[in-house]
Amino acid sequence: MPVNLPIPAASSLHAVNGVRIGVVEAGIRKAGRKDLTVMLLDDGCSVGGVFTTNRFRAAPVQICRNHLVAGNTRAVVINTGNANAGTGADGLARATQSCAALAKRLNLDATQVLPFSTGVIMEQLPVDRIEAGLDAAIADARADHWLKAAEGIMTTDTQPKAYSTQVVVEGRTVTVTGISKGAGMIRPNMATMLGFIATDACVAPSLMAALARELAEGSFNRVTVDGDTSTNDSLLVIATNKAGHAPIVDLQSPAALVLKAAMLEVARLLAQAIVRDGEGATKFITVQIDGGRTEEECRKVAYAIAHSPLVKTAFFASDPNLGRILAAVGYAGIDDLDQGLIELHLDDVHVATQGGRHTAYREEDGQRVMKQSEITVRVGLGRGTASQTVWTCDFSHDYVTINADYRS
Repeated sequence: MPVNLPIPAASSLHAVNGVRIGVVEAGIRKAGRKDLTVMLLDDGCSVGGVFTTNRFRAAPVQICRNHLVAGNTRAVVINTGNANAGTGADGLARATQSCAALAKRLNLDATQVLPFSTGVIMEQLPVDRIEAGLDAAIADARADHWLKAAEGIMTTDTQPKAYSTQVVVEGRTVTVTGISKGAGMIRPNMATMLGFIATDACVAPSLMAALARELAEGSFNRVTVDGDTSTNDSLLVIATNKAGHAPIVDLQSPAALVLKAAMLEVARLLAQAIVRDGEGATKFITVQIDGGRTEEECRKVAYAIAHSPLVKTAFFASDPNLGRILAAVGYAGIDDLDQGLIELHLDDVHVATQGGRHTAYREEDGQRVMKQSEITVRVGLGRGTASQTVWTCDFSHDYVTINADYRS
């Protein structure tokens, strides 16, 4: 069961003027599961993306990056059940073919279509099934199909992930709606996750790549489930330019700051939903590092804690074996770290001070916190004023079971 993650209601998701979505079952994955989604964008949208740092990028990631450079994106095609990764030249050809098939039906150029895939690696993409399902997907396209899309892009997710908000920008009501998928093979620098965030705000096309990077840096690059960086992870950000306010041409302008705050709220909720629905997760853990000299060294410490199987299994068992956290701090890669300055808290419980056990700490207090479904680990480095936060989950027996049985 996801950790304190409500199932979104379709009525809570605002339509974004300029985006229509169709979702069908094309037989790409198991029977009875919707697995093909198309997004149809009105002409004049501004689009930006962020993609996996894995050097073994999937074919659709490579095609997406090239097509974004070409500009004037008008459609998106997403399949689940097959990652089209580790498929060589054949995979590139099949991803290109899926773009061409959708483009032909919409009277577009193939470069105006962005492909996304998620699922099993090193299996041929059944592009014939994608092509066979496109007409039905186009016919199904509606502005209010965001929840259907969230369901259609799921793989090992146990429930759909979607959020929506509205904000006033220069006197105009602006909508931000997004969906994501992901539950395993998740770590910073993107992961086996797909994210799609759209707004009807007016944003200059030249700003979209930077906007996508900012949103990813404050959200999807702050989550980790198991430390594995996927071949397919992608975040697409769309501005349809329909809201009617003056175009945003500076990401530091007052209008941009209002819009970015709303978009970052949606992005963070989507990213945190991935952790809350992490494979086999029973606890949602916030790791906050304070007192670093730089944000980079704070991130190193946070990720060392959040990636540690020993730390994560201790949280699953509610076992206050908290020396594992101190050990992770020590191997995070800060060469001149002074352990005598380290402070460790679990929520309100002061566990360690000046690098050693706090005299008032009792193991039953640590266990009390570790039994909670939501926990905050706070580490003070005593080196400066920088801070960073990441979100992770525990490791349970179910994580092994899910991944051992993934292809069956």
